[in-house]
Amino acid sequence: MTLLHDHLEQLFAGKADFRMSTSKFAEKLFINKRHLTNTLKSTTGKSPCEFMENAIAGEAKRLLLETTLSIADISARFAWDEPTNFVKFFKGMVGETPLQFRKKCG
Repeated sequence: MTLLHDHLEQLFAGKADFRMSTSKFAEKLFINKRHLTNTLKSTTGKSPCEFMENAIAGEAKRLLLETTLSIADISARFAWDEPTNFVKFFKGMVGETPLQFRKKCG
């Protein structure tokens, strides 16, 4: 979990060039990807992806409400190559696009 939190901290600060995958976390921990996923799932009820996705969605909501950063800037901060992919991710997680969320809640 420390490795995940450290990576998220770097990502949220805009200092990470990519989002680490479950495979990358497992590699850094010198364990099998399946073992990492099964261990987290059995102890927390969540997969590594769920931790990452929930944290990113939460931080994206915060940035949309508390800053004037563009959606493209927020997308880049989370290491998405294309803002449209971030918009799809956000809509899948929140149920509305970042712009809709900002207008409704901002």
